[in-house]
Formats: sequence, structure tokens, C-alpha cells
Amino acid sequence: MYRRKYIFYCLIILLSSCSSFYQPVSLQHTQYRIEPSLKKDSAMIALLMPYAKDINATMNKVIGISGGNYNNNRPESEIGNFLADAYLQMASEKFGRKVDAGFMNAGGVRSYLSKGNITVGKIFEIMPFDNILVLQELKGSVLQAYLDKMAEDGGWPVSKGVTMVIRNKKATQVMINGKPLDANTVYVVAHSDYIANGGGDCDMLRSVPQINKGYLMRDAIIDYVTKLTAEGKTIQPLIENRVTNAQ
Repeated sequence: MYRRKYIFYCLIILLSSCSSFYQPVSLQHTQYRIEPSLKKDSAMIALLMPYAKDINATMNKVIGISGGNYNNNRPESEIGNFLADAYLQMASEKFGRKVDAGFMNAGGVRSYLSKGNITVGKIFEIMPFDNILVLQELKGSVLQAYLDKMAEDGGWPVSKGVTMVIRNKKATQVMINGKPLDANTVYVVAHSDYIANGGGDCDMLRSVPQINKGYLMRDAIIDYVTKLTAEGKTIQPLIENRVTNAQ
């Protein structure tokens, strides 16, 4: 009995000692202006060097060739078409099903493609976020509202097979794989979990279930470039009048 009490009290003391809250006695800080004249910290360099070598080896790996210089513009851009096509293709392969369209929010394209080697690091520049590629099954009426949001923003990247005309900030003359958008048809779309969760003012998507395999959008781009390179292809996206402004 006494032995049990002794053990119990020991446990109480141990647990109490583990919950101590420490506060700093004093705090000093100094601001440093980051400029070339700053002396190198050899100790810090030595500490980081092993990690830097591994990271640089990964980031500098060449996975493809870009045939030109491609910037992000609206309502349509070469790099936007390239990314949307990457999501369409890789989502179809990853999820093992037909996907009707791939989309990319224009603000999510954070860099450009320049002519020459495409490295893993360049893909990180284009897509620095850890967003996940997800599928959603959207009724045509919901897809129309989604496309209207894109039109309101001046146009987002859409995959091959999707065309629309922006008129009065609305998506008109929408075609999905050669057929007019039907309000009652269910379409499978691939895009980021950020957008699927209602980001970018896409509240119409928030309540729609997502199919998520934890596949990073950045990895989808890397896999797409690697796939095209293995097929002997150069990355040469074109403007194809997928999204146009009404005349």
C-alpha cells in the first residue's frame, strides 16, 4: 500500500517538474542589413554545406528543355496552357480515370519558363507552394459559375479541350471537349486543393467533395516534363485561343 503511494507521489513530482514554464531573463537583438559587404560566417557555412550540396544536386537536375521564353499573361498564356495541360494529363494517370479539364489559378503561376534547360529548381520557382492536385466532380451549373469567376479575373489557365469567350466578365460560348457546356452534365476537373477549398473566391466549390491522393501539383509538373522528355519532346506550349476576350 505504502509502496503504491510512494510511486504515485514520485509520478506527481516528475510530472510537475516536466511542466515548468521558463521565461527569458533578458532579450537583445540586432538588425543586420543583408549586403555583399557582410563577412561570411565560416562556422555557419560549414554547418549548412552538407545540406546545400544535396539540395543543389536535386534542384540543378535537368528534366527537360524549353523551346522558348514563356511568361504568364491574361487571358491566356503559353506557360498557363502548359501547366493546365500538365494537371489534366497527370491527374488522368494518377487517379486512373478520365478527367475533363485541368485548371490553374492565374495568381498561382509565380515564375516563367526561359529557353533552355528546365531544372527541378525552376519548377519550384513556378510552383513554390505545396498545393495538392485534387479532382472534383462538378455539375455543369457549378462549373459555369467557376468559369465565370475566372472570366471576372480576366482569365485563368485552362487545359486543352476547354474554350471560352469572356464577355462582360462572364464565361460565354463555353466548350468542353468539343461540346457546349451542359448545366446538368457532371464534369471531372483537376485543380489545386486551395481552389477546391474555396480559395480565390471560389466559394461555389467549397461544398463539393474532393478526391485527394496527396499528389503535389509541383510533382505533377515535374512528372509531366519528365514524361515529355522521355518521349523526345521539347516543351513548346502555344497560344491556342482557349480563352479569348469578346471583340
